[in-house]
Amino acid sequence: MYDWSPKQIVEELDRYIIGQNEAKRAVAIALRNRYRRSRLPDDVREEITPKNIIMMGPTGVGKTEIARRMAKLVDAPFVKVEATKFTEVGYVGRDVDSMVRDLVEASIRLTKHKKEQEFRTAAEAAAEQRLADLLVPVKKKEQKAAQNPIELLFGKQQQLPAPEMTPEEKETYRSKHAEISAQLSSGKLEETMIELEVEENPKLGMDMIGMGIDINVGEMFGGMMPKKKKKRHMKVKDARKLLVQQELDRMIDMDDVTAEALQRAEQDGIIFIDEIDKIASSSNVQGADVSREGVQRDILPIVEGSTVTTKYGPVKTDYMLFIAAGAFHVSKVTDLIPELQGRFPILVELHALTREDFCKIISQPENAATKQYTALLAADNINLSFTDGALAAIADYAFEANEVEENIGARRLHTVMEELLEDISFNANGKHPVIDVVVDEKYVAEHLGRSLVEKSLSKFII
Repeated sequence: MYDWSPKQIVEELDRYIIGQNEAKRAVAIALRNRYRRSRLPDDVREEITPKNIIMMGPTGVGKTEIARRMAKLVDAPFVKVEATKFTEVGYVGRDVDSMVRDLVEASIRLTKHKKEQEFRTAAEAAAEQRLADLLVPVKKKEQKAAQNPIELLFGKQQQLPAPEMTPEEKETYRSKHAEISAQLSSGKLEETMIELEVEENPKLGMDMIGMGIDINVGEMFGGMMPKKKKKRHMKVKDARKLLVQQELDRMIDMDDVTAEALQRAEQDGIIFIDEIDKIASSSNVQGADVSREGVQRDILPIVEGSTVTTKYGPVKTDYMLFIAAGAFHVSKVTDLIPELQGRFPILVELHALTREDFCKIISQPENAATKQYTALLAADNINLSFTDGALAAIADYAFEANEVEENIGARRLHTVMEELLEDISFNANGKHPVIDVVVDEKYVAEHLGRSLVEKSLSKFII
């Protein structure tokens, strides 16, 4: 997907997000420019930096979803941060460098997962072999050797190597081992209890917020102290998962993962800064505005390009793509300090959702609310379906509710759907046979009409 054309990227985003074509085109061009940059000679590539984007629009119109889907398209490290976190006082707040450290952690997880997919087949085969060995243990006959005085002093007891099995014993063992392996492959032993020795790996972490210190005490002393082991009894199906993970950890070189992850974070990382309008200060700087402008100045060097120290090593932010978003109801983009504005050269405006947009959002995207509720209730033997009239009515009620109350965009659909399907969700228990439930326009009117009238009248009550 990395070399998709901008038109293909927009078509892919259309599967999940309705409208907002201007914003989709902007992020599609930004993604394509990354591919174009990767094809250039090193001396030219170093001179080209990403063109950061500011998305301006009301809540619930798709700003975050566009950025998140965009990152998934190219499997890029992605992190979303709230700009308001950096204005909080004391231990609650965080330093701006934490957004880069969070991106590196996301990149480590992404890269490790990719490596795990590469080695999974081999790890599963090795885990299956270990399970068979546990179920068919080799009977060892240990022989004690004569002890010398020094060994006796330290409590050591020398063991002679176990005698080799006879040919008959070897043949019996191989036959039993092959039989157990076949049963494991066919899933006949999933509920069988076995004893497994596992390593204890305590995670004693510290995060000194505001000081840029991120220490894992377990990792620091892990190489100095022997790992403790304990025996656990578990089912074969649970042991298989644990053994597969142990095999993956053994096969994957974390130094390679870290090196690749840092490279991906620097070259492909995407940081989404939400609520950036909340740190925009007015021209008369006073009171809380001083704190907000201070946050802008702290963010500025990160966006301009700097080196941030993480526990995995230094990370440069020069080539990371920053996407900022905000409603900008009270403040304006021009209220940001000029230096920060200059680092976000692309400004796109997302529009409030219309009645027609709601009609499409309710049914067309692959993650549409109606599809989600249909899948959820199918687990309880409810075959849920919606008529075209019902979909139009739901969209109308969501649009009207946003007009009457606060406009929360497409999130209003989840509120409406919960209210609409409350009775069905409450009474469905899965113990009954499959029931066909058709939601039509009449059903929508009965369950939503009264509540909307009450909300419409509530604003007139003093």
